[in-house]
Amino acid sequence: MHGDATADGVVRTTSYLPGASADATFRRLYARAADPEASIPGGELTEVIRTELRRASPGTGQPLDRLVGKAADWSTTSAERFRAVADLADHDARRLVVRRAALGWAPLGLASGAWLQWLTSPGTADQPLFLRILRLYASDIGAGHPGAARGDAYLGLLRQLRASENAVPLARLAGEPRIDDTAFRLPALLLLMSRRPGDFCQELVGADLCLRAVGLPPPLALARPELRADWAAIDYSAARDGGPAPTEECHAIADALAGKAPESAARVLAGFAWTLAALRDQAEALHAQLHASLDPGYDMAELMRLRAREGSVYHHQVRIEDRSLSAWLTDCRDDPRPFLDVLARSRLVKPGRSAASLLVTGLVGERGPMFRVFSPDDLTIIRRWIDALPATPGSPAAAVADEPAGTRAAVEGTPDRQRLAVLTDLLEAGAAPGRGPSDLREAYRMLMTRTGGPELRDWSLRYVNGWLARARHRMTPRSVPLPVRWTTEGLRPWLQTQHDRHGVEFEESADIPLPPREAVVDDAVQTALLTLIDGSWLQGFTDYELASSDIGHSLFATYWDELGNGEAALNHPLIYREVLREMDVDLPPTASPEFAAWPGFRDVSFELPVYWLCIGRFPRTFLPEVLGLNLAMELSGVGGSYRRASQALRTYGFSTRFVDIHNTIDNVATGHSAWAADAVDTLMSSLPDSSGAGGRSEVWARVRAGYRSLNPPGGFMARRAARRARIPAGRRWRGTAVASATEEYNGV
Repeated sequence: MHGDATADGVVRTTSYLPGASADATFRRLYARAADPEASIPGGELTEVIRTELRRASPGTGQPLDRLVGKAADWSTTSAERFRAVADLADHDARRLVVRRAALGWAPLGLASGAWLQWLTSPGTADQPLFLRILRLYASDIGAGHPGAARGDAYLGLLRQLRASENAVPLARLAGEPRIDDTAFRLPALLLLMSRRPGDFCQELVGADLCLRAVGLPPPLALARPELRADWAAIDYSAARDGGPAPTEECHAIADALAGKAPESAARVLAGFAWTLAALRDQAEALHAQLHASLDPGYDMAELMRLRAREGSVYHHQVRIEDRSLSAWLTDCRDDPRPFLDVLARSRLVKPGRSAASLLVTGLVGERGPMFRVFSPDDLTIIRRWIDALPATPGSPAAAVADEPAGTRAAVEGTPDRQRLAVLTDLLEAGAAPGRGPSDLREAYRMLMTRTGGPELRDWSLRYVNGWLARARHRMTPRSVPLPVRWTTEGLRPWLQTQHDRHGVEFEESADIPLPPREAVVDDAVQTALLTLIDGSWLQGFTDYELASSDIGHSLFATYWDELGNGEAALNHPLIYREVLREMDVDLPPTASPEFAAWPGFRDVSFELPVYWLCIGRFPRTFLPEVLGLNLAMELSGVGGSYRRASQALRTYGFSTRFVDIHNTIDNVATGHSAWAADAVDTLMSSLPDSSGAGGRSEVWARVRAGYRSLNPPGGFMARRAARRARIPAGRRWRGTAVASATEEYNGV
């Protein structure tokens, strides 16, 4: 038997401890916050989280450097404690303990860095501090490469351990019964905060710095000697691909935020201290479970608890000691120990001799009544338990001693579930009643942030549906340059043809006079509403799981390019503002109320940018349409209109840098246009070749509509189709009166 070695050399065994809690509060929060289109209400929910942060980090008052040192020291000490557990285990137990350790940290490890996913928004996309955060996040997700996020490296670790069955997508992990509910607490709250970036920016940066100071998760000290993995990716403090040290980069960001105001500094410190306290609690609970699992009886009890529910359905006729096996298994859901005592005395088990025990020979053989009921790992657990049973006749069937002091408290007492259980109720209740935008200018301003109430979400959804209805109006094979049908050769040949056509059109326009200076300036001003939110139709692909997916990795890379790869000098909105200043146009900050109200903008100029901002919030709902829009956008100026615009700007003495950059990075060979075509091909090649819902024909029609949505028809009938599509289905019966009432979009 394995257990605690005391000073007198006696080894005490550990009694059964419950594994996954019946309270699934944090699992539910984790699954909800993993949704890239999640709408997390503010108000009371944010106050509950703030109260929790303050409770766990009262009056820190310590310099950030000292906290970083404490986190690093704790990580080192904790890792040694986990390594000591491994030293107590035999070969089979060590393999099981390593797997349990990796699973126990999986909710955090698989989401490593996800808490930074929404900190950059259309309204902050030209601010140097937020560009630095985006650069840090881009490194975490392996920008531009599929499956290169830190979480993907952790997934590779689970796959080596054959423990990844429920690991993808993140929301699926919440149903993994082998992980204790306490393991979801910290990552669930971090993910929730990530969906309210305006409320928790400082706290998230403080939390991120703490996690980087900790580095490699201490429980993985068990696994590192056993497995080959991408440890530099799993270690949150390690630089990737020769980049800057992420801990130092995050420290600089935290210092910048802390230097803004005393309140800002306190929030950064609170985020750090709360995270460190939560990490300690989580590690302590996992350490207690791992130590307990060295006793084969613990693992056997856990296995019985996990399998009891389904097993109790089938064994009403089988009796053990005057009770049906079904009744025993029903009791196992609460406490398996009594049944293990009975099982150890039964004819199914030969204590100390698993090879001679019917439980793991005939019953589970290919002709046995329990064939394939237990996995190979389950059978290893059963054999270990049988072999550890005392074989001497008359000895107790299963030695059960007191638990190590504090073990149950570590597993069950952290955290105070009653205090945070209200979060699930608040999520289900949703946000307090509010209102949607009254016009396009207000919509533009409200959409500068990632968050918003249900009214804004509903308004955005209806606006997108209306715009797409307009794009689909009288859509014929000739009205969209894309092929009528997608073929397996993909879009690259078509892309080259379009590029050739743009070149011919540019040459043919050589004799056409350039527009006057006033028209060039006016066009630049009206287009500012688009260019200052460059890439916003792709903002949803900063979401952690989408940003490194097979389709989304190139969309994130495109978005990151538009914002200058984290460098203010390369940031497209900032470059465009330089051109405007050359034209004597100095606009207010993009996210300010003054910007949307600026009288130099015409109302109609808000139509398309508001569509970009709206559809960017629904990367899953409108995936085919976003891909089509992205392709149209990236291809639109390459080889033709960008060159024409460059000529006009140069003629009147303005910088051509903005259009010149786009003409190169959007190129059809290795640039954004090529990436856009590849993303479409990746989606289409994954679909069934059918005309039904979800088949290639249906999805391709949606891609073509998305392509056309960059420049949809503007006639009366097309706009009427848009208005009708925006009317909620339950109100359409009221007819034209309702249609007139919905013309709230400034004439759209």
